[in-house]
Amino acid sequence: MESDSKYNDIACIIFAGGKSSRMGEDKSLLPFKKHNSLAQYQWEKFKPFFDKIYISTKDKDKFDFEANFIEDIEFLDNENQKIFSPAVAMYSVFDKMEFEKIFVISVDTPFFDIQHFEKLYDSERSGVDIVIPRNKTGIHPLCAIYKISCKDELHKMIEQDVHKLRILTKNLNTLYVDFEEEKPFMNINDKNDYKKALRL
Repeated sequence: MESDSKYNDIACIIFAGGKSSRMGEDKSLLPFKKHNSLAQYQWEKFKPFFDKIYISTKDKDKFDFEANFIEDIEFLDNENQKIFSPAVAMYSVFDKMEFEKIFVISVDTPFFDIQHFEKLYDSERSGVDIVIPRNKTGIHPLCAIYKISCKDELHKMIEQDVHKLRILTKNLNTLYVDFEEEKPFMNINDKNDYKKALRL
């Protein structure tokens, strides 16, 4: 597969709505490499390869660059508080845009590149709801391909106050694709991770 090809049958969704609790500030807005933010870095990196690319977020107004945004649908918990989670974000994407399938990449995973996506894309087959990478550290649900067949299960999970995508992978037909590398799946969770990533 040519690295400069565009994928018109799948949307790229950059998840940038996490709580960033361990970082102490919104990590999607942290400067990275030559870009003003991690969000912009991920956007510029993947934009050449996808006809449809969006940033999933709680609030699009926090970003200072032009992009396509999908804001979360409002779900309330038992205490009438807004629920924010990867499950809510993904359900919102499928509900608002009705994509047949999406490639999800977390904003804080800057070393997962197009060649890693291509390995997932080339492994996809009919009858599979999710294509997800796996290495010796485990599975990586925020660097994966999801089909619209996940939508109903996502809604059911949210109603039951279940928000971990690992549960989704267990409930649906999931294909695991093995990777030897560890670097593509490095998450920037705290200040030390951020400093390390800037050196790499």
